[in-house]
Amino acid sequence: MKELDRDICALLQENARLSLSEIAERLGTSVPTVSEHVKKLEAEGIIREYTTVLDPALCGFDVTAFIFVDLETSVHYDAFRRQCRTRKEILECHAITGTASHVLKVRVRTTSALEQLLSAIQQWKGVDKTLTNVVLSTHKETTNLPLLGMS
Repeated sequence: MKELDRDICALLQENARLSLSEIAERLGTSVPTVSEHVKKLEAEGIIREYTTVLDPALCGFDVTAFIFVDLETSVHYDAFRRQCRTRKEILECHAITGTASHVLKVRVRTTSALEQLLSAIQQWKGVDKTLTNVVLSTHKETTNLPLLGMS
């Protein structure tokens, strides 16, 4: 990625509502240049979406948990991933190494809702076992990549 592309992405990560003219002004370039770069970054899939980050607790999602899931065999991976995509409470699904095959990041309103979600996941075909860690407090959480200062 070119330096201008990194700079544009860094600004958009901080505030996706910046106008092209605001970005151009901050970077000392023209609006058409910024527009061309943004279109290219979108077309290449580097910029995947523009979104709003909500405060989970203020929206009533008081319970965050990481669920480690071990599947019986890799035969079940695709079906498991499809199931994960159908559940809105599952924010992230990662294939991992270690004592489980996948880790899920989930957000729910209550521990009862977490219990119901766990019950559902444990009934999915191929799920051998789960281990759940409930988050007590969060001290850092971001989706921003550390783009500035990279060459």
